[in-house]
Amino acid sequence: MDAPHLIYFADPMCSWCYGFSPVIEDIRRAFGRALPIRVIMGGLRPGTETPMTEAAKAEVVGHWRHVQEATGLPFDENALAREGFVYDTDPAARAVVVVRRDGEELAADYLGRVQRAFYAEGRDVTSGEVLAGLAVELGVDRERFLEQWSSEEAKQETWRDYAISQRAGVTGFPTLVGGPNADGAYGVVTRGYAAPEPVVAALRNWLEGAEG
Repeated sequence: MDAPHLIYFADPMCSWCYGFSPVIEDIRRAFGRALPIRVIMGGLRPGTETPMTEAAKAEVVGHWRHVQEATGLPFDENALAREGFVYDTDPAARAVVVVRRDGEELAADYLGRVQRAFYAEGRDVTSGEVLAGLAVELGVDRERFLEQWSSEEAKQETWRDYAISQRAGVTGFPTLVGGPNADGAYGVVTRGYAAPEPVVAALRNWLEGAEG
C-alpha cells in the first residue's frame, strides 16, 4: 500500500486498546477511507493455559480501573468472575484475523465490538460461540466464521500477526504507526494510550504535509 495509511497494533483483550477504541473511531470519522487502518494483532497473552488466580484477577481489575479513570469507558468486572477463567487472548485475536479476510474496515468494526463485549458487557470472548455471535451482528455468516476460526490456517495466520508485531519492535499496545512519508518511511503516531484530539490533529498535519 503506497498511499498514506495507519497500522494499528492491538489486542482485543488489552484494556488500554479498549480505552483507545474511541480514538480509533475519531480517526475513522475524521479521515474515512482517505486514511485506511490496517489492524495487526499484537499477541497480549496468546496460548495461556492456566486459570487466573484471585490475586491475578484483582491485579487486572486494578489496571482496568486506571483505564476507566483515564477514558470514562464502562467496565464490567464479571468478565473475570467465571470459575477457572483462562485469560487466553488468542481466540479473540484469531476471530479478528478471520473477519479481516472480509476487509480492513470490517476488522476494525469487529475489534471494537469484541472489546465492548468483553470489557463493557462481561462476556466470555475466549468462547468461539460468543465470538461467532458478535461476528453475526456485523453480517458475517456464523458457520463460515466458525469453520475458518477453528482451522489450522487461521491459527497460523494469527501467529504471523504476532511475529509481525515483534519484528516491528512493538512492545506494548496500543501502538499506532503511520506511513509512508515522502521518503517511504513509517513513524510511530502513538505508543500507548493518547487522547483523541492530539492524535487526530497530528494525523491531519501529517496528511496536509504529505499533500503539500
